[in-house]
This record gives sequence, structure tokens and C-alpha cells, in this order.
Amino acid sequence: MRSPRFIFALGLALALSLSAPPPSLAQPPLPKGVAAGPSIEGISEYTLGNGLRVLLFPDASKPTVTVNLVYGVGSVHENYGETGMAHLLEHLVFKGTPTHPDISGELKKRGIGFNATTSLDRTNYFSSFPANDATLDWVLGMEADRMVNSRIAKSDLDSEMTVVRNELEAGENNPGGVLFQRIRSAAFLWHNYGNSTIGARSDVEGVPIDRLQAFYRQWYQPDNATLIVAGRIDTGNTLAAIARHFGKLKRPARTLPRLHTVEPAQDGEREVTVRRVGDLRLIAAAYHIPAAAHPDNAALSVLANILGHSPGGRLHKALVETKIAAGAGASGQSMRDPGLLSVIAVIPKDGDAGKAEAELLKQVEAIGERPFTQAEVDEARQRIGNAYDLYFTDVNAVGMGLSEFLAAGDWRLLFLSRDAIEKVGPEDVNRVAAAYLKSSNRTLGRFIPTDAPDRVEIPAAPDVARLVEGYTGRVAVSAGEDFDPSPQNIQARTQTFTLGDKLKVSLLPKRTRGETVVVTANFRHGDVQSLSGRDQAAGLTGAMLMRGSQRLSREQIDQRFEALKTQATINGNLQASGISLQTRREHLADALALAGDILRHPAFPDNEFEQLRLQALTGLEASRREPGSVAGQAISQYFDPWPEGHPLHVRTLDESLASVRALKLEQLRAFHRDFYGTADGEIAIVGDFDPAAVRQQLESLFAGWQSPQPYRPIDTRYTEVASRRESFQTPDKPNAVLLARHNLSLKVTDADYPALLAANRIFGGGALKSRLGDRIRQKEGLSYGVSSGVRADDSRDGNDDNGSFNIQAIAAPENMARVEAAVREELARLVADGVSADELRDAVSGILTERQQARADDDSVAGMLADQLYYGRTMAFTAELDARFAVLTREQVNAAIARHFKPDSLSVFVAGDFAKAAAAAAASAGE
Repeated sequence: MRSPRFIFALGLALALSLSAPPPSLAQPPLPKGVAAGPSIEGISEYTLGNGLRVLLFPDASKPTVTVNLVYGVGSVHENYGETGMAHLLEHLVFKGTPTHPDISGELKKRGIGFNATTSLDRTNYFSSFPANDATLDWVLGMEADRMVNSRIAKSDLDSEMTVVRNELEAGENNPGGVLFQRIRSAAFLWHNYGNSTIGARSDVEGVPIDRLQAFYRQWYQPDNATLIVAGRIDTGNTLAAIARHFGKLKRPARTLPRLHTVEPAQDGEREVTVRRVGDLRLIAAAYHIPAAAHPDNAALSVLANILGHSPGGRLHKALVETKIAAGAGASGQSMRDPGLLSVIAVIPKDGDAGKAEAELLKQVEAIGERPFTQAEVDEARQRIGNAYDLYFTDVNAVGMGLSEFLAAGDWRLLFLSRDAIEKVGPEDVNRVAAAYLKSSNRTLGRFIPTDAPDRVEIPAAPDVARLVEGYTGRVAVSAGEDFDPSPQNIQARTQTFTLGDKLKVSLLPKRTRGETVVVTANFRHGDVQSLSGRDQAAGLTGAMLMRGSQRLSREQIDQRFEALKTQATINGNLQASGISLQTRREHLADALALAGDILRHPAFPDNEFEQLRLQALTGLEASRREPGSVAGQAISQYFDPWPEGHPLHVRTLDESLASVRALKLEQLRAFHRDFYGTADGEIAIVGDFDPAAVRQQLESLFAGWQSPQPYRPIDTRYTEVASRRESFQTPDKPNAVLLARHNLSLKVTDADYPALLAANRIFGGGALKSRLGDRIRQKEGLSYGVSSGVRADDSRDGNDDNGSFNIQAIAAPENMARVEAAVREELARLVADGVSADELRDAVSGILTERQQARADDDSVAGMLADQLYYGRTMAFTAELDARFAVLTREQVNAAIARHFKPDSLSVFVAGDFAKAAAAAAASAGE
């Protein structure tokens, strides 16, 4: 479960997750007690007699369904001594009801992807699964049941409180999260937006169960909820099912309290300083801005985008390109009540923090000296508009993203905000900048007495109901075909061929929502001898590709892809370069041509290289005392079988720093010149396109460019590694990390592979429902996150077998010994007793459903097809693996466990502030 601390505004967060459905056909007869409301661009609203609001977003083009139940309660509704209650309740609602005693287990068994989040203004519970009437009916019944019948028991609180506390501790390890929370608490004097969603540690530890139960009974009711169902659904049947499950819930007699706290105008600069152990330095500032429904919100969204976009934004140009900062950004909140627009700069270890702060504030508060231009506004609107366009092609994502607009006042604000942003001009952006980005409205802050205070009065938002009344929206996005994602149909619809000698291609044309198309391309180069000593150059060469070509600068590349409404990634690593595109049918040819040109003709600008190196060094330095990085680095080095100089050898942190510092730009140019080519590789394209035209273009762009160093994969073989335990001190880090591993001789093609995946799913395949999760999180409440994984090797010749079994957990340092003991005990029990028939049945059901779900996603299918091209397989391999999962027996799984899982071989590496925990325990014992 996640508890987002901040909800960013449309300017940046339009990478949210939104999308819209096809136009409604004839309205089906409404079930008794259901009233129809507005219908906007394929989304239709209904209301039940008990006050439950329902939003249906049907779309047949993607065979999945998302159910998202949003409650109008968040951390802003908590009282004194109750901080974190909304988030804690979110956890407890998964603990079950008398009718559904094991919600997490039932969800996992059905292969349903699920989670929940709590924010300032709302809480939501969501699940996603392949379209299936029976599964949808079960999910609706479960959500209706736990809306009013969750047990919210003291025993569950006792264990889950410590899980939430560990989540709090994990957040305390994040320098940026800590800094922004301190800024928020200083920026808001009275409004609960100043409180952290996860709450005060003392409140989380001490909340009485009766107050939590009362909070649940007050807010978890049908008249305070909106149910969103999006995807391949039948509107009439879905409404009938909703009415059947939710309609029987009574409208409560209570009246919800109306929050009336209004934050007063800030009366001068404020400042907060956080002093903690660490290596990452940050400068940030925040300014009060109006609520989402206020007309200034659109201009503020554009303003944040102009400031914070990388690489074209003002902060990037002024701070990053000049090497004053390693990174910079801006974001604005779009919320029910007035929020904050924030800016941030990441300072290099040896950077001048005072200079960075001065330049950051100058760029934000001295805009009158250099007003925003028409070109800047046009580019920002295009970027935001492209994000909206892409968002509306994914109906399930829209079903999720509507949570934030409901929290802000009404789901139709999504469309009103989009429309308003399109009308923003430079005069609007300059006006809101002058109105809100003032030093007296800033939290970084100092208090300075003055005879003429310059205070910013944040205007009240208009009545949302009146704002959205009568709004009709636009024509809905074009829908795609009803596609069957079975392996057999995917194989039958896929065209596979080879261009030249070694460039393999799979094309899967189909009609998609919004005429979208995805491209996955991997191009191979080099062998172990030619790559020795050049691995660092390989990584940075790939990272430089989109930072400038011989025709276009980094900013121009960004602008060109935005003009083509294309999300693009062009990168490279040790033995491959790649192109990933998500675009539209009309722009595919231009996007492919642009990507091919960037890959083939990078410019490697000196200033971009220095920016990249500074960012790499800053990131490495920042990891020096982070528990996860410390333990991860140590265990990677211990299991490293490669000698120094081998391209896969694991360097120490200091060796990596020295290597990056010593790297020359000419080494990157030379790596591109010596290795890159596109004639050997795999290309998979899925979506709405003309296969004949695409084939011709692919041959023209890629088939003729040969790598000077032919590709030969680096063999990876199983090596036995003796068990070892290491503990590392990371002072002032309230969250500790455990990493455990032993190697496996395991290939994807091995007979035991499906059995080991099923066994791992039972043992540690999820913190909410698995043996590790049941004991360490659910029962003992020691960890927010604990899981395990099985990694199998794969190769063209079928000989590589460098597999591994891995376990990871987080916990408070004082609890880590208990976590480690529990992990070892549960692994020993798994090997001694095996798994039960019921556990195996549920695991296989979940695995097969998730694999089906993956085949409903075009990006995932493109990845599958590309992998199959590389390994010389077809979708028959996928179907065969499904069949092997389906016939697994308990005897097969337990035999595989006995052969491969070796508790005595497990190495365990832990990192955390164990000295402080030991001192606290000693002091407590002495009292």
C-alpha cells in the first residue's frame, strides 16, 4: 500500500494515469433505484439511492477491467492525535470481513493486481484484471462488503501498526521526502495539508482502536464514495451488478462534518533546515497557490511546466546546464483546497549551495525581468496536451487517475482543466507568476519586520457544482477492436521476418484505442573481449544518445517528439542499444525516422556530458550511506564471479566514482563508433499501423548499418558461493534493509522452472499475501515490505544457467534480528514441509491470470515478441509455459523445492543504524 505525501498538479502530474472511453450507445434500462447523471466523452455517471456515485467507462479495445473505489476521506480529515489514521485504516480494510476473511489471499488467488493509496483528500482501493464477468462480480461484492463490514480489530491493529511504522521509517530515509514534508509543515500554519499523510509516529503507535473504528464508520459509507469501473464491460450488466451489491447498503443517518479551516495569507518568508546524516544536498522552495477549481490553476500548471521541464525548462537551463546543480524541477499541486507550487535543486557534493539557492530563487521570483514568451507557453501547452492525449488512450489509466479529480471536487474537472490549459497565453502565465511567486509567499523562509507587508491573499475557488453544470465535453477518443490476447491469436496475427542477415522483426497490426502503436527495438553488438575495460563508457554512451544529435539539440529532440505526440526512449548498454516508442499511427513513420537518426548520429555535446557526469557522481555519492545501497553493493560484490577488467565485474563505490571522474567524452564517441549498429537485433511493433509501409521503412533505416564489433553473448554460468552474513552500520537511518541470496543452477527452459516460480509465489511472492508476508507483515507486524524472487537464466544456446534465489525486507533496526530469524525459519519450513495443494492451486490461478493480463498490454506484448525473436521462439513457447503451470502437482513443486532451495547456502547482508538501536535497548533495559 502506498501513501503519497503530495498530489502534484496537472502541469507535471499529467503523467498521472488517465484515459477515456468510446461514445455511449443507447442507454440501457437503469436498475431500480439508479439515476443517470452527466456523460462526458465516454464516461457516464450514475447515482444509487444510498448516495453512492458510480462512473462507468466502457471500452472494448483492451480486454482488462479496472475497479477503483474512491472514498472522500484522507489525512486532511484527521483530528488532533489522529494523524495517520486514514492511512492506517487503509491497511486494516485489507484484513477482512466475516464474509471475506482473507481479502489479500482471494485477490492474489484470482491473479488480480490490487493496491490502495491514501492522500491528503481521499483514499482509494483499486484492482485490475482480465475482463471476466465472474471476477468483476466478486470484486464488486467484496468492495461492497468491506465498505461497511470490515472488522477493524485490535489484533489486526497491533500487527499492522508496526508495518505502517516501518513504512514511516522507510520514508524517513528519503532526503527529498523529509525536506518537502518539513517545508509543508512550515508553509501551513493551520490547515491539515501541513501534516504528513503517514502521520506522526506517536499517533500511529498510540491510536486507540475505538477511535479508528469510529473513523471507519463515519467515512466508509456509500454516500462518501465513488465507484469507478473502466475497461471491457457491459454497461447494463455492470450497473445491475453494482445495484445488486451496493444498493442494499443503507444511506447513513449521520451528516459528514464540513471542514472550514482556511489557511491565512502568509506574512513573510519562512525557512526550515533539516540536518541529517547523508550525502545528498537539496534546495527547495514552495509558494501558496489556489485550489484546483480556481481559474488560475491552468496558468499555474503551464507555469510549473515551463519552469520544471527537462531539458527545455528554465530551471534546467539556469541550474543544470551551468553545472550549479545536478538536477532541478518544479511542480504544482491541484487539490480541493489551496496547495503549493514547489521548486527544487539537487546540489552536487562539492557544489556551492548558496549560489544554487540564489539562482533558484532568481529564476522563480524575478520573472518580471524576463517574462515568459509565447514560444515557452506554446511548448508547455503542447507537452501537457500530449500527456492528456496519451492518457485518454488508456481507459484503465483514466479509471485510476479520476481519483485525483474526485478528490479535487468533481471528476469533470479533468476535462475542464484540459480545456482551460489549451487557452492559456503568456499574459496569463506572467500574471500568476507575479501574483503568487513572491518572497513573502515563500517557504524557505525568514521573518523580516516591514512597514509595508506584501501579502498574497489566495482567492476562494468557485462552487464546483456550478462550474461543471451543463458541461458536455468533446467527442470521445476513437475505440479499437475487440482483440483476443491468447497466445494462439497473437501468433496468428503476428508477421515475422528477417531483414538482411540478422535483423529479426515481428509486426502485430491491430486497431487500438486512439490509433496507438508501440515499438520495441534492440540492436546487438560486441563480445567479452572487445568490451573489456569499456563498460563504464558503454553505460554513459547510451545515456547521451537523446542529449543531442548532429541535427538537433537535446531540447529540440524533446520538442520534436512532443510535436509527434510520441513518448520515446533511445538508449544503450553494454551489449545493446535500443529504441522504445509509444506513438500514433499518423506519427509512426516520422517518429521512427527521428529515433533512427538520433541513434545513428549522436552529437555528444560537451556540456551535456558534463551534466550527465555530474548527475552520475551526485547519485553515487548520495548512495554512500543509504542502507539499501550499502547492502546491495556488498552482496553484489560478494556474488560477483567476474575478475577485474571483465565487462561484468562489479566495482566498489569508490572505484565507480573514480571511473566516472576519469571518463573522457572521446571515450563515448569512440564506443559509439566502435560498437553501434542496427543490422543485428530484434524489432517488435504492436498497434495501429500499415505493416507493408513499416517493413519498407525498417529495412531502409536499420538493415544496412553493421556494427564493427559483431555480437556474441557473454556466457553466464552457475557458480557456487558459500553462505555468509554481513552487517553494516548506516548511522541516523531509521529503516534497515535485509538482502539474502543463494545461487541456483536454473534456466527458463528447465523442467523445474514453473515449479520454482509457483513455490516462490507461495513463499514470498508479495508482502500482503505469502508465507513471508503472512508472518512478518500481517502477523508480527515487523516489516512494511518483505518478498522473495527466483531468477532464471536464459540464452540462445540453452547453456546459461546463472540463476538465483533472493529475499529482501525492510524493518526498523531494532526489529531486523527478528525479521532475519523469521525469514530463515520460514525457508527451513518450506524445504522441510513443502507447499499444500490449496496453496499451489491458488498460486497457479494467480500466475495464469497475471500472464493473461500481461498479454492484454501492447507494450508487454511487444517485449514478449522481441524476446522470442532473440531466443528463436514463438508464442507457442508462452502457451506451453501456461500449460506447464496448469498441470503442476504438489509433488513436482515440493521435489523442485528440495532440489534447489538450500537454507544452509543462504547469504544474508543487513544494513541499518544497529548501534543506535542497541544503545536504546540497553538504556531501556537499565531503567
